Amino acid sequence: MKEILSLYSVPEGQSKYVEEPRTQLEESISHLRQYCEPYTSWCQETYSQTEPKMQSLVQWGLDSYEYLQNAPPGFLPRLGVIGFAGVVGLLLARGSKIKKLVYPPSFMGLAASLYYPQQAIIFAQVSGEKLYDWGLRGYIVIEDLWKENFQKPGNVKNSPGNK
Repeated sequence: MKEILSLYSVPEGQSKYVEEPRTQLEESISHLRQYCEPYTSWCQETYSQTEPKMQSLVQWGLDSYEYLQNAPPGFLPRLGVIGFAGVVGLLLARGSKIKKLVYPPSFMGLAASLYYPQQAIIFAQVSGEKLYDWGLRGYIVIEDLWKENFQKPGNVKNSPGNK
């Protein structure tokens, strides 16, 4: 009799997959990958966070380049005067690191305010408000620290119990 073979039957002979043992090189690479995994994941996370910022920075640079290629008349001489004011501020700030931080931006701001007075007024108003806000926050923090550390009942010298 003819035996009919089913298309879906499993052959009787059992096949067995034998995995070869890992070599010393494969083991070393596995350990290296496990050791480096936290660092590579950190790098990937940092890259994913900085990539959009870098893309916007590149776009800003391309836009700036395009603007400077088609600059309005009189823009480049103004830019030169403002830059020269910064160099003069740097030259006058010899010796002191604080002067080197303060003079060049101040001189550049002064030169820019001569060419762009409306923007200088707006900038001064906004900066003044922010400086006032920062000063107020600093005052509140110092006041809280003073009350916590120096206004305790045992620390006050002129309290009624210490006379």
